[in-house]
Amino acid sequence: MYLNGLHIVNFKNISQKSFSFPKKINCFVGKNGMGKTNILDAIYYLSQGKSYFNSVAQQNIKHEEDFFLLDGHFVKNDANEHIVCSIKKGNKKNLKRNGKAYTKFSEHIGLIPLVIISPADQDLILEGSETRRKFIDSVISQQDSVYLQQLITYQKIISQRNALLKNFYLSNSFDLSTLEIYNQQLIPLAEHIHNKRKIFLDEFSQVFLEYYQQISGNLEQVSIRYESALHTDSMSDLLALYLSKDRALQYTSQGIHKDDLVFEINGYPIKKFGSQGQQKSFLIALKLAQFDFLKKQSGILPILLFDDIFDKLDSSRVQQIIQMVNQERFGQLFITDTHLDRTEEIVQSTDLDYEIFEIK
Repeated sequence: MYLNGLHIVNFKNISQKSFSFPKKINCFVGKNGMGKTNILDAIYYLSQGKSYFNSVAQQNIKHEEDFFLLDGHFVKNDANEHIVCSIKKGNKKNLKRNGKAYTKFSEHIGLIPLVIISPADQDLILEGSETRRKFIDSVISQQDSVYLQQLITYQKIISQRNALLKNFYLSNSFDLSTLEIYNQQLIPLAEHIHNKRKIFLDEFSQVFLEYYQQISGNLEQVSIRYESALHTDSMSDLLALYLSKDRALQYTSQGIHKDDLVFEINGYPIKKFGSQGQQKSFLIALKLAQFDFLKKQSGILPILLFDDIFDKLDSSRVQQIIQMVNQERFGQLFITDTHLDRTEEIVQSTDLDYEIFEIK
């Protein structure tokens, strides 16, 4: 899988820009604020149908313009894939594959396997459980369309159940039989999603640990622990046990929408006890494990985006990452950096084809 051409119009701070890429390493170098990250985000947009950094599509249109257009030419298994995404102010987003518009954007997920590593990933450590659940779900969904549809359905039913609980509260009424209709729909979905997450994380965490040890040089012990109320109770029991609480809170307080991942280093929360370098190493290992999972599931090498990857990492950890990149397990790479000399020295050490684009 690789991207050989990209055309950007009115996307964020980019008025118009076109690129042709070699198959291996592509570097965008320039001062902060020049648009390097926005180029990576344009590539991500064509893969996932949305921005990695701003989920409000209209806000990605360049100031004082009324539309943006992203046009990418990919090659997957020797077949051409032409992906175009555009949006005009006041209109819905339009996503096309080889000239044909999607009716559901979810149908596009998984076509262009891609992993991005960015300073924004820090939210996985610092923010709440929803951010970590989205990470799990996005990884699984890229190669499991059934899981994605069940997740969408589950979230829709939770919203409907919550609306019913709120209506009961406001009207000072209660009808268990009506609530039970939603319960019976949620139970099998929750069990399936929980089992899929559990199986995924059992395998994923082992790959993650291997990557972290390579990056850190076996200096620390880290772990990922999956927390879910469904480990000990069925969804049916949870809905019954917490019915009174749900009525008081006016929302569904238990279920797979409350699952979380616990990140630890040497037995303690990495959020509180990990240095910036250790936290970044943890996040890079997470994303490289994601890369391996997508590669295994799809049978092809995903595109890998490195946004400012070398910030806050010491030279030994950077060298470990470069040695991994130099192996055949990785495909096409896109890298951003602020230092031309540093970037050139790094990519030259790989003995791979590369091109450096200076962004001004």
